[in-house]
Amino acid sequence: MKNVFVNVEKGYALDKRKVHQALSLVCDELNIGISEMEINFVSAETMLAVNKKFLNHNYDTDIITFDYSNERDNLDGEIFISFAQAEKNSKLFHVSTDNELLRLIVHGVLHLIGYDDKIADRRKVMKKREDQLVKKFQKNVRSLIK
Repeated sequence: MKNVFVNVEKGYALDKRKVHQALSLVCDELNIGISEMEINFVSAETMLAVNKKFLNHNYDTDIITFDYSNERDNLDGEIFISFAQAEKNSKLFHVSTDNELLRLIVHGVLHLIGYDDKIADRRKVMKKREDQLVKKFQKNVRSLIK
């Protein structure tokens, strides 16, 4: 995809083409375009630093999403995904790390188009849509991790 940049912190092996493929499938399904997007796969330490600096939270998290346009059909944003949290989540929920990384990509895109997970009712709606998209594309997007 044009104007999509995938950054992988040193020490992790990820197939950037597969990330592009996952993002493309999700955006096509949701009928949205991308003006510019950066997806950063980072360590727990980097995620903690981002969380502290920009959100004043003193903890690691699985994903942080920044929306730079507030447009819902032509995205401009940045997504940070924690490898450590993705691995922990995959064990907790008994899924592959690839599946969890796909879930986090989907989750980030849903945030950028206006889904919210801070309130229980909205979280339920977001989770349902997230589950639908992951289920639909998990067979298409395998081996995100090299």
